[in-house]
Amino acid sequence: MHAWVGPARATTAPAAPTKAELEQQFQKTVRPFLATYCTPCHGKNKPQAQLDFTTYSDVASVLKDYPHWALTQERMTHNEMPPASFTKKPSAQQRAAVIAWIKAVRQYEALRNAGDPGPVLARRLSNAEYDYTIRDLTGQDLKLAHSFPVDPANQEGFDNSGESLTFSPSLLKKYYQAAKEIADHAAFTSTGIAFAAHPVLSEPDREKFCTQRIVAFYKRQPTELADYFFAAWKLKSGKPLATVAAEEKVSAKYLETICQLLASTAPEHQVGPVGTLKKKFLALSDSPEEAKKGCTELRDWVVRLRRNKIAWRFGNLQVSGDFRNGSFTNVLWKDRQYATHRLQFNPKLLQVGGVPAKRPAPVRGGALGQVDGPQTFLTDPVDPDLFVPAEEAEQKPYLASFTDFSRVFPDMFYIEERGLMESDNIYEHIGRFLTGGTHNAVSFFRDDAPLRELVLDEKGQKELDDLWRDFGSIAGYNEKTFLQGIFYERNEAQTILVERDPEFNFVKSEDRACASAEKIQRYGELYLAKAKRMGTVQSTLDAYDDYFKWSSACIRQEEKDRAAAEPGHLKALLDFAQKAFRRPLTPAERTDLSNYYAHARQQGHVSHEDALRDGLMRILMSPSFLFRVDLDGGAPPPTTKPKAGITSVSDSPAQTKAVPLSDYALASRLSYFLWSSLPDAELLAHAAKGDLHKTDVLLAQTKRMVKDPKAKALAVEFGGNWLDFRRFEEHNAVDRARFPAFNDTLRQAMFDEPIHFMLDTFQNNGSVLDWLYGKHTFVNGPLAKHYGMDNLSLPPGMRFDENDWVRVEDADKYGRGGLLPMAIFLTQNASGLRTSPVKRGYWVVRRVLGEQIPPPPAVVPELPKDESQLGEKTLRQALEVHRTNPACSGCHARFDSYGLVFEKFGPIGERRTKDGGGKLVDNSAPFPGGKDFAGVEGLQDFLRQKRQKDFLDTFGRKLLSYSLGRTLLPSDEPLLMELQRRMSTGGYRFNTVLEAIVTSPQFRNRRATVTSTKDA
Repeated sequence: MHAWVGPARATTAPAAPTKAELEQQFQKTVRPFLATYCTPCHGKNKPQAQLDFTTYSDVASVLKDYPHWALTQERMTHNEMPPASFTKKPSAQQRAAVIAWIKAVRQYEALRNAGDPGPVLARRLSNAEYDYTIRDLTGQDLKLAHSFPVDPANQEGFDNSGESLTFSPSLLKKYYQAAKEIADHAAFTSTGIAFAAHPVLSEPDREKFCTQRIVAFYKRQPTELADYFFAAWKLKSGKPLATVAAEEKVSAKYLETICQLLASTAPEHQVGPVGTLKKKFLALSDSPEEAKKGCTELRDWVVRLRRNKIAWRFGNLQVSGDFRNGSFTNVLWKDRQYATHRLQFNPKLLQVGGVPAKRPAPVRGGALGQVDGPQTFLTDPVDPDLFVPAEEAEQKPYLASFTDFSRVFPDMFYIEERGLMESDNIYEHIGRFLTGGTHNAVSFFRDDAPLRELVLDEKGQKELDDLWRDFGSIAGYNEKTFLQGIFYERNEAQTILVERDPEFNFVKSEDRACASAEKIQRYGELYLAKAKRMGTVQSTLDAYDDYFKWSSACIRQEEKDRAAAEPGHLKALLDFAQKAFRRPLTPAERTDLSNYYAHARQQGHVSHEDALRDGLMRILMSPSFLFRVDLDGGAPPPTTKPKAGITSVSDSPAQTKAVPLSDYALASRLSYFLWSSLPDAELLAHAAKGDLHKTDVLLAQTKRMVKDPKAKALAVEFGGNWLDFRRFEEHNAVDRARFPAFNDTLRQAMFDEPIHFMLDTFQNNGSVLDWLYGKHTFVNGPLAKHYGMDNLSLPPGMRFDENDWVRVEDADKYGRGGLLPMAIFLTQNASGLRTSPVKRGYWVVRRVLGEQIPPPPAVVPELPKDESQLGEKTLRQALEVHRTNPACSGCHARFDSYGLVFEKFGPIGERRTKDGGGKLVDNSAPFPGGKDFAGVEGLQDFLRQKRQKDFLDTFGRKLLSYSLGRTLLPSDEPLLMELQRRMSTGGYRFNTVLEAIVTSPQFRNRRATVTSTKDA
């Protein structure tokens, strides 16, 4: 008998078992054992746990259902099988012999299938993968999978495997609804397809999408003058301008313009505002801190002078008769005056010879020169900033200084909001982005020339121009503005376009045909004719004429842009499909999608946009998108039959062949492992180049990807599912009346803590043992308050903030550090009104250490749900009584001690010294080996002494299973052993495990299996 079968300890490495030996031992030892001790409960008649041991007649039948036998091995190892209530008891030698045989079967299967990468099952995206993929495909985190049926998990506890991800008609309907919603979010731009955070079907939604994009672009631009002055100050260090601009996050183009003005030696730049600017700049302190303050003061001076003292201000057009100042013809004329004078100053406001200029007093709502009563003027006090010499010969350099100062420092870089332009309150914020400033009607106007010309480089200018072009082609803002002008005339002004002017009856704001070139021309001619009859001055007539010509030209340009973009949209649709399919399209797929669009336009008579949206839905409903099919690109499986007599349990090697995954399939496998999402452009570029399968390239991409923020998905999906906190964001078991500190903000912080901790390990190649023994953790303001941490625990200058997360190195001072004492696990594994040593201990043993523990019996006496209702007993004492039940004692002995050490943490993970009933808390417990350990530190000591290997085995097994998307096989055993070896020799660093997995045959290959007719 081989050493692997008997109970005696072998003195040398056990020999590999043979088929004949396993079969012999099965018939001689295992089957009699099953018949005596197992089949009375697990036989043909109503087998418990649906496990019938009579169906196993040989080794082949055992191997086909090995997971059940692995569970049997664990149950027998812990003396849970046969159960304590069973009258017949096997001897220790009999039990050891069967356990050894099960292990030997696994060893035999592992060696026989060495090199088998296992199956790569075609499967649908999990719900989480669907959401992450849509996020990266569209740029919008729509979270549509929340309405999908919940994904089941495989035997390892993950929901990303083909064996568990089923497909149902109800899910198909959900996919269709989601595809339609995604398509509704599509906006067709001048450069392709973009996606909004909301549907883009109605006019208000289209306007919202376009205006928000433009305003967001504005907000991203560096227009803070104090930053430019400080960057110019830093140039004294001798660093290149481009370097300083990058450091200070300012525009190198605009910084160079300012520096040229500051460095100018021209006579006109030694006087006036430029001269003053240079003197103030040269007077800046050599201290960086003081210089920054000085730059802020310099900015304030420039803004006051430029915006408040010398900027142009325009009154309203002179109108007469039925015409009003609030008409679009008047307001948009005024808009253009401001937009074209942003880089100019008003010379009439200068103080020639030190004599203040008189300027008209602002009049709200009226036209200058037409107010009732005499015109009033304001006289400014003497201002040295506005001084110009009285002698005409000396004025030229001063005027040139004001001119150049105004060209470099505009009164505004851009206008995102504006008040009513007919009034004096033109910069009042009224909550309408990019409006023209008209009254009770929607109008839009572009006013950003200084930003475009001074700050933006060519790329930025094109991006901004494209955004405004998109505004026109998507939302038709010029057409909308013109039609709203008609609405104003009919409903607000009520002066023309009414019954008494029948010649205007053809003009209606709800009729989009009124924006045609012919009707605009006709409308404009009639409008001007009436204005002339009412004695309108020529300058106003010219403004009216310009308004109609300008409006028509802008609307015609929108039509041209819209038509010019259509061919690009079809290309963008094909590009979208290629990105969604995670590989190049086949010629047939490209033709099919193009024909589908063309048929919809020609035969279905649908609009261009509707045809594109239908195409998007077709892509999103395609199996090539919904399913992970990592099978392509490898050699086809052999078609020759195996030799007669070879079966899956013969002594010959299993008839499997490792076929390399294609580079595109490998890219998907890697990205869905690390990101739970599709490959990015760089990864697909390597797949296209055909070098991703090379080890150095694969490892380089792995390191890059794990550093990417998208690697957060690895912490959420791998860590969250393994350690069972994935759904804690929905946790509502806590009694909030009893524990008011537990609110949604704290719950979210609890959820985020292990994610930050794990992600730090992944991205900084930390030791996985820190998950058990680490002294540090990550907290934000609410969690720090919950933990009783103060700002003294942070490095100098740092403070806890509600939204910012910081690493606390000495978290053990507050009872924290590592995963075990995190509030999320303590709260989730409690009972709402009290702690639960049972749940907490079970979580440690089951999740962290990987033990397989059976579910509790159907009828289990429950402990009181509230600690205050325990009477004289403590929870520990009540649990001791509970364990006297023979049906409960066996399992409880395996995990209760692991939970009792957390008793000084309350139901929401708060530290405490007394329980809910006011009794002192004891957090010590007896552990295997007869020694007591207390608290988290005691548990960590015990784990370090006795169970560290179990944690590392579990970590390696779980990460491998998650990466492969399947339950592990006996043939994976050598790789699991290699993971442990790598960790032990590599300081238990995460990268040692990660690199071993992604370069393994299992990860880089697929199985092409040859099955004999006998096997079949």
